[in-house]
Amino acid sequence: MDYEQLSAELLRALRGKRSQQAMGRRLGAKSNVCHQWERGHSFPTAARTLQVAARVGVDVPAAFREFYRTAPRWLSDVDPATPAGIAAFLSDLRGSTSVVELARYSGKSRFAVARFLSGDAEPRLPDFLRLVEASSLRLLDFLEQLTDPRALPSVQESWVRLTAARRLAYEEPWSQAVLRALELSSYATLPAHEAGWIAARIGISLEEEAQCLQRLAESGQIVWRGERWHIENVMALDTRRDPDAARRLRAWWLRRGAARIEGGDRGLMYNLLGVSTADLERLRELQKAYLTEVRAIVARSEPVEHVVLAADLLLDLHG
Repeated sequence: MDYEQLSAELLRALRGKRSQQAMGRRLGAKSNVCHQWERGHSFPTAARTLQVAARVGVDVPAAFREFYRTAPRWLSDVDPATPAGIAAFLSDLRGSTSVVELARYSGKSRFAVARFLSGDAEPRLPDFLRLVEASSLRLLDFLEQLTDPRALPSVQESWVRLTAARRLAYEEPWSQAVLRALELSSYATLPAHEAGWIAARIGISLEEEAQCLQRLAESGQIVWRGERWHIENVMALDTRRDPDAARRLRAWWLRRGAARIEGGDRGLMYNLLGVSTADLERLRELQKAYLTEVRAIVARSEPVEHVVLAADLLLDLHG
């Protein structure tokens, strides 16, 4: 991805129908800074970009809350449109990913990444976008909080694919397990695709396997190449975007898990607890940290040898 081009497109989209001169005056700039930004001659810092977004009507704190779905604690203490807020955001997204790994994923030096994370240096917009994608694989979801991704030519097609993939996850949940099965190293070593092989690995019917493969191909997530299916686009799906659909999807997967446990599968551990309100909040923070760690482990896990359903439940029985 050309992050410089994407940055220029984002700044152009934020300007909207205003002229560059009018936008510059709105920002209090003495020169035609918008022309420089949109031509890619220079770029604002990430914090400055968010301040620009705020000037044109974006509720920046609300945008971050929507991106997270469950607001992190740092967001109540720090303005995200400040250097400190940018550092807090990047550090939070990073989770347990090492600086070395983040540098490799983002294409930046370890020294630069460490300074961005500590707040000792402010990333310019292209580097900020690189780090958001490297840390979360959810850059498109972040951009959506600032503007319509369809207005950004560099990611327009990717956004359409992501939208289709998210819709498929809601409508055909097993498709995501089939997609993970196609990542298995044992599938890659097959002489050719075998109908029913995936179904046997994840415990679904041959008809369900065929239906999922067809719909994954229609959504552009997989392609037939040579003798087997290949994953065309690796995307991180945030299924929380539609709260009602996400709730139904979580319940669907919990029912699948319950059915497997009733059938004799192991893997469920539970405790019934009595805790204070303050400690319940601590447990919720721990739950979020656990899920962040799970994602970090999965991102680095090679070879892929198992398809696993990981479900973490923390319910206040009082409601």
